[in-house]
Amino acid sequence: MKREPPSVFSGAAIIESIRKPESLVHLSLRQWDVLLRVCRRANLLGRLAEGIDAAGIDAQVPPQVRPHLVSARVLTAHQREAIVWETRHIEKALSALQAPVVLLKGTAYAIRGLTAAHGRLFGDVDILVPRPELNSVEAALMVQGWASGHHDDYDDRYYREWMHEIPPMTHRARGTVIDVHHNILPLIARNSPDAGMLFDASQPVPGTKFRTLSPIDMVIHSATHLFHESELQNGLRDLFDLDALLREFSAQSDRFWEELPSRATQLGLELPLLLALRYTRALLGTPVPEELVPRLQASARLGSLRLHILDSIYLRALMPDHPASRTWSQTLARGCVYLRGHALRMPAGRLTLHLTRKLVLRMFRNTSRSH
Repeated sequence: MKREPPSVFSGAAIIESIRKPESLVHLSLRQWDVLLRVCRRANLLGRLAEGIDAAGIDAQVPPQVRPHLVSARVLTAHQREAIVWETRHIEKALSALQAPVVLLKGTAYAIRGLTAAHGRLFGDVDILVPRPELNSVEAALMVQGWASGHHDDYDDRYYREWMHEIPPMTHRARGTVIDVHHNILPLIARNSPDAGMLFDASQPVPGTKFRTLSPIDMVIHSATHLFHESELQNGLRDLFDLDALLREFSAQSDRFWEELPSRATQLGLELPLLLALRYTRALLGTPVPEELVPRLQASARLGSLRLHILDSIYLRALMPDHPASRTWSQTLARGCVYLRGHALRMPAGRLTLHLTRKLVLRMFRNTSRSH
């Protein structure tokens, strides 16, 4: 009797399934079940479904699987339309303000019609405005129904004095959430860039009051966001975003690969870009020129030992976090990412006080619930 291949997928096998959907036609139903579960947990089911559709192999997919793929395509298309529709409400709320409003991340991908938006799930709307305009922007949004959730005085101060954004605002009727940023990294982070440089290079979205980051800054921001995170639930999805951005923008400009590292140096963000290029190339086969990684490594003053340690962490932590593909080394790596993300966010002394306070509050709340 022929034994069925193992139903447990490694992280590398999940990536290969999304990159080369033609390889999926021989899967058993048991293997399909695992694949769908892992991709759904990683917010990559829509991207898998889009890839299968683009490869023209829908007819070779088991009939029990097709409804899941159709549902994923419908959901991602609906969310893409909904996020663009939501920007119209934001535009109306901010119409009287003269300040530039820059759309970030998934919202920018959607409104620009970028390939990174295809098959992608969308969450909050992220915007970037000049710090002196924060009060005006917040007030204008509140008039139109957005409000911050409950935060104590410490949390409010944490956001407004130390971070790069104000507390998230939720619309009372629609439940949509908007994150208002004034920079792409916390003010107290060691490599927080000059936000003015981002505004200066931003590009208008025709027919709207919005702008988006320049293509090169969009890549650098995506890399910075991913490699300053302390939790990587969407880490692999964000890496696929970077892969799509790099492929699309490099095809549009012969100077893209030359200008990208230079811009990262101007912003002081060579390290996150280095990691983004290194891991998109290693895991997703992104056509990154070989000479860029050592160039960025030298610019970031990153020694070989430290790079090896980061490789050991991120090549594991970026894998999907699901029981079907999880290993103990991935769990350990995610713990390292958590500590690294917090260490990058604020100085050691302030970080110790902040984490101690969070721990004490959590213990107090747990004790209160038990009584």
